[in-house]
Amino acid sequence: MIKISPRLSQKPVWVRIALFLGLLLALWLPVAIPLYLLVADQNLLSIITMATLYLIFVWLLRQWGKQVYGQRQIICDYGLGITQKNGLWLLLGLGIGLGAIAGLFLGQSQLGWLSWQTPQLPLGQLVLEGLLLGIAVGLAEELLFRGWLWDELQRDYPGSISLLLNALIFAVLHFLKPLEVMLASLPQLPGLFLLGLALVWAKRAAGGDLGLAIGLHGGLVWGYYIVNVGQLATYSGRVSPLITGVGGNPLAGVAGLLCLGFLASLMYVYQARSPKVF
Repeated sequence: MIKISPRLSQKPVWVRIALFLGLLLALWLPVAIPLYLLVADQNLLSIITMATLYLIFVWLLRQWGKQVYGQRQIICDYGLGITQKNGLWLLLGLGIGLGAIAGLFLGQSQLGWLSWQTPQLPLGQLVLEGLLLGIAVGLAEELLFRGWLWDELQRDYPGSISLLLNALIFAVLHFLKPLEVMLASLPQLPGLFLLGLALVWAKRAAGGDLGLAIGLHGGLVWGYYIVNVGQLATYSGRVSPLITGVGGNPLAGVAGLLCLGFLASLMYVYQARSPKVF
């Protein structure tokens, strides 16, 4: 058990964020360093280290909620309660996200910008693996960004500023790579920012529940996994990669931006009609 001072709740948000992340690293590194020395298989190493990081993150969230804010069910307060409503939001989000990816690639196929190929793996395997990965990524990232980070920002800033900061931090952290890679994939940044906005609005649309945001995020990952890992699509080169996506990344092109813009608009309309909870 660690002791965290409740006086931290009075500190500025950036101090709280830095201290939380520092605690997370201090707890995780003693576990991760031996794993890096003992596990040779890089895929297995990545799975184990990320799983342990996430488990420590969830445990620390509970301690943070109890000791800093006096909230014993802070993960539920973030919107991750296990309820039928949240489950239905999750299914809806998965459908919207998967449908958006399908619409993006089918639209480009109709325009002659890409052609379909025989999948390199059994389609059932691709669908199942993509679904599991999508839900895992959506759950982990939404608890982090639209759960913990959103809550911390909301405690210090009004909703509009929290919205912009949350989307910007989400975009920048996903964009951080070696300099030459960042420069080559610069068109991806606006797409990530739009996605960050859409996911905050998805949480608002669900009345504060995370199910819709998790599902939307997971559905996008699911759809892209099927197309990318299965090597289902080959671009024809009839239009510039700035249209279809630099480096084959649909987020880094005009078509992907239009798709994400549509999703963000849809979530914005949904949340505008929902009861305001924050």
